[in-house]
Amino acid sequence: MESGQRAEAGRGRASPRGLLVLLGCCWFCWAEEEVLMNTKLETSDLRWTNHPADDQQWEELSGLDEDSNSVRTFQICTPSSPASYWLRTRWIPRRAATTLYVEIRFTMMECAAMNQRHCKETFNLYYYQADADEATPTHPAWMENPYTKAAAVAADHLLRRGGAERRSNLKLLRLEGLQGAGLYLAFQSQGACMALLAVRVFFRKCPPLRRAFAAFPETVPHSLVEQARGVCVENAVTPPGELAQPPSMLCGEDGQWVGPPTSSCACRPGYEAGDGDLRCRACPSGHFKVEPGSGGCTSCPGNSNTRIPGSAYCPCLHGYDRADSDPPHAACTRPPSAPRHPVSQLNDSSLILEWVEPLDRGGRGDLSYRLLCSACGEAGNAGNAGNDGNTEGLVSSCSPCDDSVLFRPSQAGLTRPRVTVWGLRPQTRYMFTIQSVNGVSAVSQSEPASVSINVTSSRDAPPPVSGLKRAAASESSLSLSWTAPVLQNQPPVLEYQLRFRPLADHQAPWEYRSSPSCSLVLTGLRRATRYQVQVRAQTQAGYGSFSGAGSFSTLPDGPAHSQLVLTAVLVTVATLLLVAAATAGFICYRKRHRRRPSRANKAGHYQMGQAMKVYIDPFTYEDPNEAVREFAKEIDASFVKIEEVIGAGEFGEVCRGRLRLPGRKENFVAIKTLKGGYTEQQRRDFLSEASIMGQFQHPNIIHLEGVITTSCPVMILTEFMENGALDSFLRVNDGQFTPIQLVGMLRGIAAGMKHLADMSFVHRDLAARNILVNANLVCKVSDFGLSRFLTENSSDPTYTSSLGGKIPIRWTAPEAIAYRKFTSASDVWSYGIVMWEVMSYGERPYWDMSNQDVINAIEQDYRLPPPPDCPASLHGLMLDCWQTDRANRPRFCHIVSGLDRLIRNPASLKATPPELPSPSQPLLDQRVPPPPSACASVSEWLRAIKMERYQQNFIQAGLTSLDVVSQLNTDDLLRVGVTLAGHQKKILSSIQTLRIHKATPTLLY
Repeated sequence: MESGQRAEAGRGRASPRGLLVLLGCCWFCWAEEEVLMNTKLETSDLRWTNHPADDQQWEELSGLDEDSNSVRTFQICTPSSPASYWLRTRWIPRRAATTLYVEIRFTMMECAAMNQRHCKETFNLYYYQADADEATPTHPAWMENPYTKAAAVAADHLLRRGGAERRSNLKLLRLEGLQGAGLYLAFQSQGACMALLAVRVFFRKCPPLRRAFAAFPETVPHSLVEQARGVCVENAVTPPGELAQPPSMLCGEDGQWVGPPTSSCACRPGYEAGDGDLRCRACPSGHFKVEPGSGGCTSCPGNSNTRIPGSAYCPCLHGYDRADSDPPHAACTRPPSAPRHPVSQLNDSSLILEWVEPLDRGGRGDLSYRLLCSACGEAGNAGNAGNDGNTEGLVSSCSPCDDSVLFRPSQAGLTRPRVTVWGLRPQTRYMFTIQSVNGVSAVSQSEPASVSINVTSSRDAPPPVSGLKRAAASESSLSLSWTAPVLQNQPPVLEYQLRFRPLADHQAPWEYRSSPSCSLVLTGLRRATRYQVQVRAQTQAGYGSFSGAGSFSTLPDGPAHSQLVLTAVLVTVATLLLVAAATAGFICYRKRHRRRPSRANKAGHYQMGQAMKVYIDPFTYEDPNEAVREFAKEIDASFVKIEEVIGAGEFGEVCRGRLRLPGRKENFVAIKTLKGGYTEQQRRDFLSEASIMGQFQHPNIIHLEGVITTSCPVMILTEFMENGALDSFLRVNDGQFTPIQLVGMLRGIAAGMKHLADMSFVHRDLAARNILVNANLVCKVSDFGLSRFLTENSSDPTYTSSLGGKIPIRWTAPEAIAYRKFTSASDVWSYGIVMWEVMSYGERPYWDMSNQDVINAIEQDYRLPPPPDCPASLHGLMLDCWQTDRANRPRFCHIVSGLDRLIRNPASLKATPPELPSPSQPLLDQRVPPPPSACASVSEWLRAIKMERYQQNFIQAGLTSLDVVSQLNTDDLLRVGVTLAGHQKKILSSIQTLRIHKATPTLLY
């Protein structure tokens, strides 16, 4: 009885109820059973084997079951004998099951009524495994080994003599871990009086199933749970990528599917879910679905349709297209109609063209314009066409304009219907064709709609310059001279413009120099190099045409050319003396006519053959209003209309408005206002920025339109920059620009700073927040509230702040922080920080370190690391700008030249893989964002790379391990929900760092 109790206890631990306790409730609570043997279905002799064979105590009889069906039964009653009597079944094939269930229905007599000492109320069940039907009456031996005991079976209900109740017993036993091809069951009785009414042998299996767009086959469990592999149903796919796994589901040992399926199957593009998640059906005509997933089909967008079921996109109707950048669900659009009503305003050699936008923009918001320019010969030979747009008879004699005709803001990509053209030849007919384009114009089969206008330039430009020759040369310079043109009834020459480039490099851009006289010294040239040089004159009527190209060589090294070098030096000195004399005469003239501060308080001037211009500090004027009147144009307040407030400045609000001057077209301006209740000192400080700004004329420095000082409020008007401050503009457009575009922005900033440095001005507050960006991505230096000029009579010109005012620590050079020494070299340090801001898309320098931590870190030679995907050449230039010794920092002219070389060689801007951090360099501060490899969780990693906005996306996708994250690719990020290209690039760059650190062995000390 003890063995029977143990067997029953064991069966209880592995029962189906126990399985549900372990795995949770079943997902589909129904199972299939496959029967291997069932005696209730037998109608003839079972042919089971008795032992001992000569004393067949097990007697086979026919009887009726509870449903009065005829069944074969076995009976035995030996209460007076302790001998063992065996009954063995025929060989039962196991098939695919490793666990079988044996269901036994039997009756048992109560021993108490029989009064027999050897009577028992239990019997034993054994089994023997065999690969074939090999048993004989003597094999295997009739004993527990080789037979395996399954259980000692006890009756729950006993029969009594003369009792009316005849209840049978039903026992379910489990045989597990089976290996042979089949087995025999053996029943052993030792004194029992019982009857075997029915024996059923079967195994359980999970039926075929469809769920989550996956089909799972019939599965036989071989253990507590069996993982079944499925396949996607028809028209369902597993998304590509490293995370995609075949669908799977757990089959419990009781033949029931357990838990929800693990499936990444989804309806493929063009198909949607049908019957819940059981199948995928095709999108009907006129509908589409772009991405795989469980989402539904949507109607075709405007101007598109599909007549084929199961479409992943809707083709555009005839005459409509999508741009390459348009998503598949965008409506189809068409090119715009032609611009209307072109108008020209001719002023000597410059021209203003204006027009009205098309009636039909094509259904898009990205309308732009481009201009085609054709020169149609002399005015007397071009027929009688006027400015009415009639081009008949001119086309055959016209040719494209050369590069002397320039356009502002540009010739293509115009967003406003206005352009300024200059450099027109006198008495020449031009035909300008204005084309309107949008995003689909490039893919459209038709030519862009356009309108043309004919213009004839009027005044005579100066004739070409002749006699260009070399006066002297050295290893790095050329001294050139030429003959002034003969002018007849024409205005005098204002200056000469010279352009040059290496003769062997026809792809190199032209470099330009200006001179007020008929000579010029070109410096900074390459040794033993031949240059192509041209020169032209400028009068009030505009520029003349360039002279014929001359070619001149610099000298190689060696003493043989010392005489030529000496000659070049003498010519240079003579030129400088002439310029100095002209400067002295000019200053004397000014002193006689106006009350001015001494020359010691004036700024520097251009030298080496360039046009001289004196710049004056407005703070040196006894009457500050005089500086405003001289350098800033006074504008009547009635010409200005304030539209909205766009920010706040140090002295008041900053607004956007419109300026409409007489004879000029209305245009947008930025307006700085001086708030009421100001003191005279505040008014002077406010207007000083206009006095400084008005002295600069450079395309990369903010342009001053004028001031309003005769009415309230006092205002400063500048050109309006559509994209605002550079730092916020980059943060909004994170990752949206190519390296060439970013370097182009940096080149514009450097060019503006070079102009300031040439004028001996120090900005002192150069930062991305003080750089403004217009609609054409041109960057311009602004905010001259802290600017000061350098004195020209100092060998080490600096500006020393004795007041100890606020200094932007993160952007300021160490000598300026420690000693208040501001120079152009300290501006170069600040420019290096601006470079880092641009390449990191507006990241805060030094992150959230305190100002004191920044100062301490710089003193310990710490420098900002390269931003993600930053080319090594650019980070190298940043490190040059951050040299501790200011004498070792590059000048802005060198920075501009270096950036030009990078732009001409795009291969140098390829990103380099991130370097591993040095184990000997500790983190400066715990507040510095940790490197990706030091992060302990995915959330911490996302915060470290400033991508915490996607934290919930990663959690919902189950990406909670850095090991899994390190295997992600672009397709995986799209499924997670990272759709911006710049954010994908930033995350993938950090993932690459994770992989590198994962592959690097850790050193144990």
